[in-house]
Amino acid sequence: MKTRDQLYSKEAASLLRDISNYRCIRHEQVYRLYSNKEKSVLDNLLGYLTKQGRIFHDSQSDIYYDNPDFETDWEMLAALWVLADFADGVEYHSPDDFPTKIIFFADGETYEIICVPPDKEALVKHALSQAGESEGRRILVVEDTGQIARLCISNAAAFCVVSDTGEIQYFKQE
Repeated sequence: MKTRDQLYSKEAASLLRDISNYRCIRHEQVYRLYSNKEKSVLDNLLGYLTKQGRIFHDSQSDIYYDNPDFETDWEMLAALWVLADFADGVEYHSPDDFPTKIIFFADGETYEIICVPPDKEALVKHALSQAGESEGRRILVVEDTGQIARLCISNAAAFCVVSDTGEIQYFKQE
C-alpha cells in the first residue's frame, strides 16, 4: 500500500515548482491550472506546503507566495490567468525574461505571454525587436484596448484584457 507522501509527492512538487517559479499565484488559478485534480486534494497540498513554511498564503488576497514578503506581481497574475485559459492543452510552461512573462507549449505550438503596461508600448516593441524574430505566437496582455493600435508586433496571435477575477477578452489587430 502506498503512503500519502508517495501518492501526492509529484503533485506537491509540481505545486511548489509553480509557486516558486511564478513567485505568486491566486488560489483560483491553482484550481484552473490543475483542473484534473480535486479541489480538496489541492487544498490539502497547499495547506501542507504552507504549514511546512515552503509557501506562504495571504488570506486577504487569497494569493500564495514563494516568500513571506507577499510581493505581488500583478502582471504575472494576469499572465497566469491567460495560461490557465489554455490549461487543458498545455504541455509545459515556465516564466521567461522581459518582456515575456510566461512561455508555454500547447497543441504543438509555442506561445509567449507578454504584458504591456500603459505608455510602455514603445519599450516592449523595442525589447521584442532586440530579442529577434520569435517562432512562438505572442499573446499580448494590455490594460486598455486603446493600446492595441500602438502595438505592431510580429507573431501577435491575440491581444487581451484580463480582469483580476480571470475574465479574459481577446482581440485581434485589424
